[in-house]
Amino acid sequence: MALEVVVLAAGLGKRMRSALPKVLHSLGGRPLLAHVIEAARALRPQRVVVVHGHGGDAVKQAFAGVPLEWAEQTRPLGTGHALLQALPTVARSATVLVLNGDVPLARAATLKRLVGAAGKGLAIATCELADPAGYGRVVRDAAGRVRRIVEEKDAGPKERSIRECYGGLLAANASRLAGWLAKVANRNAQKEYYLTDVIGIAAAAGAPVTAVGIKDRWELAGVNSSEELALLERAYQNARARELLQAGVALADLWRVDVRGELACGRGVSIDVNCVFEGTVRLGDRVRVGPNCVLRNATVGADTEIRAFSLLEDAAVGARCRVGPYARLRPGATLGKGVHVGNFVEVKASRLGAGSKANHLAYLGDAEVGARVNIGAGTITCNYDGAAKHRTVIEDDCFIGSDATLVAPLRIAKGSYIGAGSTISEDTPPGRLTLARARQVTVRGWKPPRGR
Repeated sequence: MALEVVVLAAGLGKRMRSALPKVLHSLGGRPLLAHVIEAARALRPQRVVVVHGHGGDAVKQAFAGVPLEWAEQTRPLGTGHALLQALPTVARSATVLVLNGDVPLARAATLKRLVGAAGKGLAIATCELADPAGYGRVVRDAAGRVRRIVEEKDAGPKERSIRECYGGLLAANASRLAGWLAKVANRNAQKEYYLTDVIGIAAAAGAPVTAVGIKDRWELAGVNSSEELALLERAYQNARARELLQAGVALADLWRVDVRGELACGRGVSIDVNCVFEGTVRLGDRVRVGPNCVLRNATVGADTEIRAFSLLEDAAVGARCRVGPYARLRPGATLGKGVHVGNFVEVKASRLGAGSKANHLAYLGDAEVGARVNIGAGTITCNYDGAAKHRTVIEDDCFIGSDATLVAPLRIAKGSYIGAGSTISEDTPPGRLTLARARQVTVRGWKPPRGR
């Protein structure tokens, strides 16, 4: 039987106290809704329909290019009403899986179990919680059969004592679900059309309602406030950390690492505390990442050390390099094998050849640096003339003295030596020492000014 998915993503998110639609708030570096869609698409459904409402244009724009269909809930009349907006687009013979856009950590394997349990009736995801506050309670009869779901605001003391909670995910035949949904009324504390009422209607009609128990409560955790989002973020990151540990990565502290994208590690990788990985990051064998580093869309070759407080963004680092501490590799930075980029060195849109070193206080922008080049402390490439960027080429085996200013466009020929404190604005000959600084003068008879 064909599978179709409906994602309810029209909530206002009042408690977030933010103009950003709730489902666009970030978890692990991606919108909440992106996690839900990814899990849904892993089941290979015929279609995924997203019901949008508040901030719908922003939500649709955030997922431009993703193969989704959209349905709009123009008035916030509840989750049951939201699902009604999407069902006309769903094939009546299909099994429909209903997900919430603010419940981001349900795994594809869990969703597959839910779909498989639907059969000719209804399947719902439930979880036993020590503190069920905020969740709908699963009410069973004396024989243990699910009879209905009671939202907390409508629950009495006895119902509130129930620990089995409904996680907001269900699966059923689309045609039967539409029939049950048509009978939902809004006689409740919120004056809304609750999707949860479908469970009681289906059970009363004799349809089997199967509760699929979920052990990991975070899979069914929703986001309704900034605090809940922060707690879910930490749970997500802890799960990523455990995956890294299982893969053999040595983490200094599994509670102090953030993976906000995709991190792939070779063998023998070690990561110190408070490191953040964003976008796509690849770490080769035996890479060591020191504390408080940020790597964003970066590749790092084997046996390289990234020292403390370094930032790498859209950069490629070769094998056996040493970067940092306090180094910054900006977009377009490429380091060959054995390169050293030290403290307070910034590299942007530049390539450093094998064995080259810039160990202290330098800026290399729009530069092509050859092999075995030494960049002295305080050296900068003057790549911007106020209107356009220009490139500096430093050929192999050059020595650039401290506090040199290299005014692009410029070529420093192979084997050149540049004297400390020089401002170089013309190409240099190979293998020669070039100086460009004023003659030192001592003024005789000069006396310091005296205060009045």
